[in-house]
Amino acid sequence: MSDRPDDGAGAVPHMTPERFRAEGVRAVEWVARYMETVGDQRVAPETTPGEVYAALPDAAPERGEDDAMGGMLADLERLVVPNSMHWQHPSFFGYFPCGSSGPAVIAELLSAGLGVQGMLWSTGPACTEVETRMLDWMGEAIGLPPAFLSPSRTGGGSIQGTASESAVVALVAGRRRLAERVEEREGRDAVRAIRPVVYASQQAHSSIAKAAVVTGVALDAADDQRIRLVPVDEACRMRPDELERMLREDVAAGLHPVMLCVTLGTTGSTAIDPLDACARVWREHAPDGWLHIDAAHAGAMLVCPEHRSMLEGVEHADSLCFNPHKWLLVNFDCDLFWTRDRAALTGALSITPEYLRNDATDAGAVIDYRDWQVPLGRRFRALKLWAVLRHYGLGGLCAFVREHVAWAAWLEQRIREDDRFELLAERTMNLVCFADRRGDEATRGLMERLNASGRVFLSHTVLPGGQGDRYVIRVSIGATPTRFEHVEALWALIDAETGRVD
Repeated sequence: MSDRPDDGAGAVPHMTPERFRAEGVRAVEWVARYMETVGDQRVAPETTPGEVYAALPDAAPERGEDDAMGGMLADLERLVVPNSMHWQHPSFFGYFPCGSSGPAVIAELLSAGLGVQGMLWSTGPACTEVETRMLDWMGEAIGLPPAFLSPSRTGGGSIQGTASESAVVALVAGRRRLAERVEEREGRDAVRAIRPVVYASQQAHSSIAKAAVVTGVALDAADDQRIRLVPVDEACRMRPDELERMLREDVAAGLHPVMLCVTLGTTGSTAIDPLDACARVWREHAPDGWLHIDAAHAGAMLVCPEHRSMLEGVEHADSLCFNPHKWLLVNFDCDLFWTRDRAALTGALSITPEYLRNDATDAGAVIDYRDWQVPLGRRFRALKLWAVLRHYGLGGLCAFVREHVAWAAWLEQRIREDDRFELLAERTMNLVCFADRRGDEATRGLMERLNASGRVFLSHTVLPGGQGDRYVIRVSIGATPTRFEHVEALWALIDAETGRVD
């Protein structure tokens, strides 16, 4: 009697390569058809909470389906498409775009097919080195100093999931460096007494407060003793004079400034904080602190040389991130993070149990990206950035950004010339913020009617104004399939819906 275990042949219904080819053709055809027809859908669904959940079976199937993929595609048509927000719709103007493109989608398939786990160089040499090269390409393309690139040996870049994750790793690195410098001057006991404080503008993304909470710097997002939100000027930009005042007060009170986040392109209005002025204040009053730049959306514009003035002062920064998965045709998730202090980052995040030890790591000859992020494991995300760069080239990406900026300027001018509306924020890129002059209720009603039409989707925010906070409609132009005629159609719909009542 053989003691050889059953190899499961026939019992485990793996998909054969031949079947995979056939199903892959069907899936790619489905995606291509969706790209062609998404503009025929309502942008936002008329879905009630729990509707999709209730339509799914109560329990998982005991046996695999004979045509599982065919059933999946049918359920996409029946259940998923009509109950989805269509971020790839040409009239999606809400939030910031969630980029996608054919080359990036194909590269996601290739990444999944390879199934690489790139936590270490030794577990994914090509995965690691392609990523390093892509970050060097993009760092040069957006005008970063050499200190942020891998040849410097002290800096370099990595792909994070989101700008929120970049904020966490920046804060962890900053806290580590602050502790090391305090220990050098005052000893280990002084490190335990550190009272760290994070600074960002009142218009900064919520991820900065969340990073402070996640890392234990703050008790919660309302902890204004550890999360200091700096007042903004009339254009919603951080005020360097207010930053300086807060730093003086906090240092005098025995607090330790650990990180400043300067935002290039705030979520609410795409305001651009004065990087150079803020950096000089920070370096004077918080020489041990970490300066992080959040350019999650606006960073895409840096591929165009004419927009790089916002980077003046970047040489003072310790890290910077932006999301090609927003406005640069790379599908989610892909946040590019650079630092010029690699040692602080890896020193804070490197933990090496025996099962991860290997000769390449021990020799210090390689980058192990598990030391640049919170998770251990990582996908081959650099493939989709590589595919997009090879398909579009930097010139194509510049053209993509420039046309959206031009269309936003056109819409801004239409609004400026119409006395029914007012612009509530300076337009810096592809976002237009406006309101009905009759007040917040009229503005809110207009946006609700526009979205209820199903023909467009817009979002809102509240911005400070001379007469108090104002409810504002945001028009963000950046979806991959959007063309100028869709912006014209939006303006025509705004015109038609203004003044109507429910």
